[in-house]
Amino acid sequence: MTKSNLMAISINFLYDGMEVQEDIFDADAIKMLVKSGTTLNDNSIRAIKSINENRDTIYVSGNTYSLLIERGLPLEISSRLELEEKTGYAAVKDKTLELLNEIANDRVVQQEALYSVSAELSHRLEVTSPSVVLSLINALAPIDEYLQRHCINVSLLNGLLGRWLGLPKRDIDSLVLIGLLHDCGKALIPPQVLNAPRKLTVAEFEVIKMHPVYTYELLNEFPEPLRRATRYHHEKVGGAGYPEHLSIEKIPLESCITAVSDIYDAMVSQRAYKKPQSPFTIMAVLEELKGLELDAKLVSVFNRNMPLELMDKPVMMSNGTIGIVRSFDPDDIEYPMVEVNGSVIKSGKNLSCTAMYNSD
Repeated sequence: MTKSNLMAISINFLYDGMEVQEDIFDADAIKMLVKSGTTLNDNSIRAIKSINENRDTIYVSGNTYSLLIERGLPLEISSRLELEEKTGYAAVKDKTLELLNEIANDRVVQQEALYSVSAELSHRLEVTSPSVVLSLINALAPIDEYLQRHCINVSLLNGLLGRWLGLPKRDIDSLVLIGLLHDCGKALIPPQVLNAPRKLTVAEFEVIKMHPVYTYELLNEFPEPLRRATRYHHEKVGGAGYPEHLSIEKIPLESCITAVSDIYDAMVSQRAYKKPQSPFTIMAVLEELKGLELDAKLVSVFNRNMPLELMDKPVMMSNGTIGIVRSFDPDDIEYPMVEVNGSVIKSGKNLSCTAMYNSD
């Protein structure tokens, strides 16, 4: 191979979970670094960068990526759907929708199917890197998939937070199940209220606030600790939550963990009445809620670990360009350092991160 037969791309286009579609060569277009068909991870990407002597340019053996290069886009997985299929997320999403439909139609939770989905999610957490899990959660997705995706995403976030807390596997598995169940009572909320494309009226919000109670009642054949964990995920450590205005010492730890996961996924998701927000903006909001609505220790653990999984990932900027997250300041978590057009800059109010980038 010679340079005339190869296409130059930036090494920064490589990402965790990427299945390479062409052979990749070094900056001199001589040494093959990766063979076509290889699936990359963070360790292999670091090794490639080291072998490439940290030079930015690499070469690929064909023109698979030519259109993306011409458009100036990162070589992310070709679509959200492809990522969902490869990770098993799509199959779990379909099964979760079936569970929610059963609840809406028959007011019953199919335990065998539920435990099967929960076990599959726990397995996926064990075999999938956290950064890929977060790519699934952070991806812009269809509005009409919100409830089933939200249940799955909170389940996965609960599992990640449990792992970051160093909890034993049985507790992590329990958190995954709680996350999957936490909003199942919303299947009993009238669709015109649940999916209203506007801010809810006071009366409508009172209806929505009943969903933890509905969840608790639906789970009457489940262990009481699990039922309580789902019932209290909207309680606030300052005592202003619902449905019972509990103080911090009366709120189960599992509920406090689910509250963090719930807020994160609600804010990162696209809805009919709101645009998605970037993980960095959400983490700044979580900081503001420490000790008022959310457990301060849990927020600290979440905000310490989440940014590490976003490093070197593509992000949409407020001016429409695509950047690469390079570093962050724990004291100014909303505005990370981002590489844009070859220069590393401090993002800010005038040029902020609006969402993690995906090409679907």
